[in-house]
Amino acid sequence: MATNFLSSTNNANPNKSFEVSEAPTDSVSSLSFSPNSNFLVATSWDNQVRCWEIARNGVNLASQPKASISHDHPVLCSAWKEDGTTVFSGGCDKQVKMWPLLSGGQPTTVAMHDAPVKEVAWIPEMNVLATGSWDRTLKYWDTRQPSPVHTQQLPERCYAMTVKYPLMVVGTADRNLIVYNLQNPQAEFKRIISPLKYQTRCLAAFPDQQGFLVGSIEGRVGVHHLDESQQSKNFTFKCHREGNEIYSVNSLNFHPVHHTFATAGSDGAFNFWDKDSKQRLKAMLRCNQPIPCSTFNTDGSIFAYSVCYDWSKGAENHNPATAKTHIFLHLPQEAEVKGKPRIGATSGRK
Repeated sequence: MATNFLSSTNNANPNKSFEVSEAPTDSVSSLSFSPNSNFLVATSWDNQVRCWEIARNGVNLASQPKASISHDHPVLCSAWKEDGTTVFSGGCDKQVKMWPLLSGGQPTTVAMHDAPVKEVAWIPEMNVLATGSWDRTLKYWDTRQPSPVHTQQLPERCYAMTVKYPLMVVGTADRNLIVYNLQNPQAEFKRIISPLKYQTRCLAAFPDQQGFLVGSIEGRVGVHHLDESQQSKNFTFKCHREGNEIYSVNSLNFHPVHHTFATAGSDGAFNFWDKDSKQRLKAMLRCNQPIPCSTFNTDGSIFAYSVCYDWSKGAENHNPATAKTHIFLHLPQEAEVKGKPRIGATSGRK
């Protein structure tokens, strides 16, 4: 792995991915694909929300900028409505905007907090928008009403959130992981202290809603099952490390078809994993800057990731002259994302 790093230190694109045209002018904070088309949305520290249409022709991809909107301050998160018509975005202006992108309509403010909005999720089964903020609240919104339908107090600032109805998990400061059953959203289902020793960075609910992944700033991922009888299946593993250098795990994404998952980190690498066989399926070459966010498209045929400064080392280590922002598109091969059978599975061994 060390030689890979050395050979790709000054290369933003060592994996020869396709680059999205007209990338943001500052770091990307979130990437979201439409649930039913190849429209890609990126939010950025340059206060913008941008959308591209991604066209695929065999092994070639092309990107076409479609539209953009502005916030008053850096934008931190994004989510789509399930019909692919509308985008929600929240950020440091303490508000969430609803953008009727496909109809060409103007964005409207549909949610407000007392501090930056770190996470946003549209929950189609409930027809509500969930927003998590550094003001230590989780709010549910009917977007036709100015006030939240419910406000849930959190023990600390919201750092991460994942929803796979009826499961929702919120990660806060102080390593709290609060689990909700959205069939009863006004009560905590379970509160867990993270199995990882350091600050939570990202979460991803299992596709079968039976548990979740948690990633930390310390280059480690925890695989956690909710059922007490499944606790023996819980484990943590190290990733995004290079010798004594330890990097944050910034993004966790399950493949929508194969249910394997991708990690992306501040080391500039993204990897594909199979939690059931506890194997790394593919390690990609390291880019010359961190990868702060990533996402699969709706059928898992495209993996989008950003390469840019992630602000983890503060403003004093940010060099605008060299810190160019990129968004890349990788076409995963089946061998990279299709799970492998567990060794000895046929004989009943784990």
